[in-house]
Amino acid sequence: MSRILNHRMRMSLKKTPSIVDQRAVAFTIWTGRSVLFNRPVPNQIPRRQYGMLIARAVRGVLKIRYLVLGGAVGGGMTLNKKYSEWKDGLPDMGWLNDLLPDNDQWDRFTTTLITAKDRIGDQLQIGVPLTLSVSDPRLREAGRARAAELREWLSQRYEDAVAAAAVNNTSIEPAPKIVNNLQSKPAPQTASARTAAEEAAAYEKRVHVLQEEVLALQARYQRELQRLEQENRELRQQNMLLRQGRQPTTKKMKRSLIDMYSSVLDELAGWESGEAGRLPRVVVVGDQSAGKTSVLEMIAQARIFPRGAGEMCTRAPVKVTLSEGPYHVAQFRDSSREFDLNKESDLADLRKEVELRMRNSVRGGRTVSSDVIAMSVRGPGLPRMVLVDLPGVISTQTVDMAADTREAIKQMTKQYMDNPNAIILCIQDGSVDAERSNVTDLVASCDPQGKRTIFVLTKVDLAEENLANPNRIRRILEGKLFPMKALGYYAVVTGRSRKDDSIQSIREYEERFFRSSKLFKEGLVAAGQVTTRNLSLGVADCFWRMVRDTVEQQADAFKAMRFNLETEWKNTFPRQRELDRDELFERARAELLDQSAELSAVPPPAWEQRLTAELWTSTHDRVFGGIYLPAAALAHDDVDKFNTSVDIKLREWAESELAKQSIQAGRDALREEFIELLARSQDTDPIYEPVKRAAVEEALNRHQWEERAQDVLRVLQLNALQDRCVRSRGDWDAAVALMETALKEKRDDVQRELRNMTGPGFRERWLRWASTTEEQQRRAEVRTELERLGSCRPSLAYDEVVAVRDNLRRRGVEVDNEYIRETWKPVYLNNFLSRAQSRANDCKKSFYLYSQQNGAEKECCEVVMFWRVQAALRTTANALRQQISNREAARLDRDLREVLDEMAADPDLKKKLLSGRRVELAEELKRVRQVQEKLEEFIEALNKEK
Repeated sequence: MSRILNHRMRMSLKKTPSIVDQRAVAFTIWTGRSVLFNRPVPNQIPRRQYGMLIARAVRGVLKIRYLVLGGAVGGGMTLNKKYSEWKDGLPDMGWLNDLLPDNDQWDRFTTTLITAKDRIGDQLQIGVPLTLSVSDPRLREAGRARAAELREWLSQRYEDAVAAAAVNNTSIEPAPKIVNNLQSKPAPQTASARTAAEEAAAYEKRVHVLQEEVLALQARYQRELQRLEQENRELRQQNMLLRQGRQPTTKKMKRSLIDMYSSVLDELAGWESGEAGRLPRVVVVGDQSAGKTSVLEMIAQARIFPRGAGEMCTRAPVKVTLSEGPYHVAQFRDSSREFDLNKESDLADLRKEVELRMRNSVRGGRTVSSDVIAMSVRGPGLPRMVLVDLPGVISTQTVDMAADTREAIKQMTKQYMDNPNAIILCIQDGSVDAERSNVTDLVASCDPQGKRTIFVLTKVDLAEENLANPNRIRRILEGKLFPMKALGYYAVVTGRSRKDDSIQSIREYEERFFRSSKLFKEGLVAAGQVTTRNLSLGVADCFWRMVRDTVEQQADAFKAMRFNLETEWKNTFPRQRELDRDELFERARAELLDQSAELSAVPPPAWEQRLTAELWTSTHDRVFGGIYLPAAALAHDDVDKFNTSVDIKLREWAESELAKQSIQAGRDALREEFIELLARSQDTDPIYEPVKRAAVEEALNRHQWEERAQDVLRVLQLNALQDRCVRSRGDWDAAVALMETALKEKRDDVQRELRNMTGPGFRERWLRWASTTEEQQRRAEVRTELERLGSCRPSLAYDEVVAVRDNLRRRGVEVDNEYIRETWKPVYLNNFLSRAQSRANDCKKSFYLYSQQNGAEKECCEVVMFWRVQAALRTTANALRQQISNREAARLDRDLREVLDEMAADPDLKKKLLSGRRVELAEELKRVRQVQEKLEEFIEALNKEK
């Protein structure tokens, strides 16, 4: 049947072709399949495959083109946007259009250059031969050659100018303005153009300044980076040496000879007695306001000391070490700051620092001090020596000075001048009468032969103006007026009574004065005896001569001293190391910190036991006097009333006082545990104990418990006191034991009070021959009568008092009512405590009855009260123990470290705590060795300089 249908359809298609047939044929050709028979057309398969390949290739090419075009368009738009943003960010350079010439001006300029070239060329071609035609042919040839060279030079310059103009005219960047000098009249500039030019110049100047700052900052950072890299390399090298077990070699800085000598004098500071302080130095002495400080400043070439208007300026010795150096700087011995003496600001700071140190040294009501202020001054051309400026000698002390000021200055001055190797620089004011001098007699008494004294006469300019007889100055400088002798005599001028004058102006004034002075101009005084320059050279020469003559002898003296001290140490402390005060303090500090760390190792049971004992010690008076006894007196055998009163009083106590008392008990327990821990250490040196005790006491006094701990304790204590049910036999027995112990302690105290009131008993009187006073006998009679009365109330009624008084009167004892009531208090308390002890003894076996009644048993309510107190104290002790372990021990250790750091910085306190011959001998040995080592180093350098 299917065959018939296919045949019919095939025949119909052949007969009547239509649009459908055409579409079917096209589909067949394209797909290779027949619409009617669903089978491939054999002849169309290769052609269809080729078409498919071509279509795919065309599609890929089109896709790539679209991608390329789209990327190019998008990239162009993005680039245009970035260019616009960059262009908007550039500064507005429109003002250059007003400054630069336009195209017409450039054309006129070019035309002018061409015209100038033609004119010059014509002159060279025509004028020069006419001029040279009447001359020698050789000159004519030379002129032509010269003209040719000139034409070539002008042509080259013209071409360079045209090329530069073309480049500048077409360049985008702003070009500098070219002025046309060949035009007869330059183009006028408008006001806006001039303003723009000024702004551009200011802008360029600011940019230039910023560039310089950036370069300077970069250079500084580069130098700092190089320094840090160098230090890093050195540290790595030292680390490698330490890992290998070797010590890194320390770089020794080369010091000058005078610096080495000054360090020896620094070691001897405060050691001025005996053979130790006899090294040479220049001591500057003189009357007050004689010009000592000014002379020293002229030698140092800087105004380094503060000045006062008519009052004492120098209040302490100032040791100044002068040495040569590339820069004029000053520096204190205990400071790293260098003061540039060429800057007025640094000079002002230096003077303020000197004044501050002087004022700090004279605290405590003193006017002068013996504490030495050491400083060094280095600079070009300075002499090498050590000078000590002392306070000026006074004849009368004012009311604002200390009572011993005059004597203290004299003793200080004599102490420095008594050194047989000290050079005395005696300063005398030339403008006052010689009879008013106080220092010359003092100098003559210390150096009667004048072998180490140099006399300096100051203010010679004023003396020449005021003195009617100029020969008086000559006699002074010849040593014929003052009753003293000297190695040399000098006359100087150190100022014009103006404190703002510089050293250079003063030196120029001094030289002008000595050149124009009649006295010195006429040759009455030698030229070497005037000016501070000659003075400084003479003093320095004398100083070094004295140093070379005496330093070997001083070194031998220190060697002998060291041998004697070492021998004494070996004989007195044969098995102990030579530890000085600082080393002993550091050892004591290390031991104390180790012992402080042991607080965290204390076991919790030991802490709770100690804390419970401290809590009961601090609260038992409150428990008895504020809770138990008042509640018992108020209740008067009424159990319910007693319990109610106890509840109220316990809560009031917990809310107001118990937490604070607990904190104090915790501090006391911490103190006792720390002290016992120190006492348990066996291997400690007894010399450390004063340091340890002082540090621990100070740390404990500073230690404050955390504030929030009190609130936590209050909550825990209130919760513990609310529980009224004793749950175990052990708790019951512990409460009974606490009650019995507390009652016994309280009754013992009351009985001692009664014994003091009534005197010894019958047995003591007969066996120990004790006797009673009349007052004690009266008290004994009253006590006997009150015990006979047998009242159990805490206070007596009026009838009872009257009855006791009448009974005593019948026996011949006269007392008043208040006397009876005062005696009744300890008698009643003794009786009450005795009954309470009996009740506590009866309650030992009542826990079974108490547990059967579920806490309703009222016979032992006192035991329940003591159990509640004990539970609150046990809870408090546990909380305090946790606070100590977690926080307070660490905070106490931190306080202890702070105290030790403060003690380490206080030499006076260390000297007070670490004393004795052992410490003093070790200190002397250390200082002698240091001085000897520095002296030997100085002598070696001195011999090399020779």
